[in-house]
Amino acid sequence: MSDTTASLRRKIGSAADLQSVVRTMKAMAASSIGQYENAVRSLDDYYRTVQLGLAACFRRNEPADATPAHQKVVGAIGAVVFGSDQGLVGQFNDVMVDFVVKTLGNFPGKKTVWTVGERIQSRLADTGLPLGERFILPNSIGAITPLVGQILIEMETRREKGEIAQVYLFHNRPESGSVYTPVSQRLLPLDADWQRDLATINWPTKNLPQVMHDKEATLLAFVREYIFVSLFMACAESLTSENASRLAAMQRAEKNIDELLEDLNRSFHRLRQSGIDEELFDVVSGFEALTNS
Repeated sequence: MSDTTASLRRKIGSAADLQSVVRTMKAMAASSIGQYENAVRSLDDYYRTVQLGLAACFRRNEPADATPAHQKVVGAIGAVVFGSDQGLVGQFNDVMVDFVVKTLGNFPGKKTVWTVGERIQSRLADTGLPLGERFILPNSIGAITPLVGQILIEMETRREKGEIAQVYLFHNRPESGSVYTPVSQRLLPLDADWQRDLATINWPTKNLPQVMHDKEATLLAFVREYIFVSLFMACAESLTSENASRLAAMQRAEKNIDELLEDLNRSFHRLRQSGIDEELFDVVSGFEALTNS
């Protein structure tokens, strides 16, 4: 009986320690969600400014490499896929892998996948898709900008060498609660339909804008900012979705641990009470035996 009681004590202690770890991870996930959501909201204003700048440029000139969205572009594809570096995120990476494989399967030509996150790379390696550069997922807002810079350098290098003609972006976008949706976006070449939509944006003031000096250089600068903001926002939204998924997983784990602790404590008290009852019966039986003798 004592060995069983000691075993239950160890199990209760281990469950309590695990409960403490889960609560800490849940608090960290909740805190991370807040900072990434704030970053996405802050980017909305800047993204709006970049859109207005592009709209001003597109009113005057339209790049020759613009391609309608419904028309398939011929050429090698480079895909940037955001996943996770850590576990305990449920089906976060599996959902993204299925979406990437299904989406890229509809496009002809050679494909190269750049992964952001160790977990997503290991899963994509099993699909047979050619893997390119691997990037480390940032763990803070400040680390997103250097990551985006590395991705932009890789994209520009591959395009200059003629190794890719198109760039697609894949990431999970947060919805309500812990729900997220995998989405894709074609970064390059520029979408002609998207450009026409931007050109029709109502200017916020009555004074229409004018592009001064080198219009082509101004347009290229806004396009670079558009790609930068798109990558930054994709990373922030992916990290928000990841932490929301981890928070939901930790909440489920905490509930399971609470139920386990309740069962263990109930078993421990029942076993302890049984042992006390047996000892009392032994004392009473011994007393009666001594009294009769």
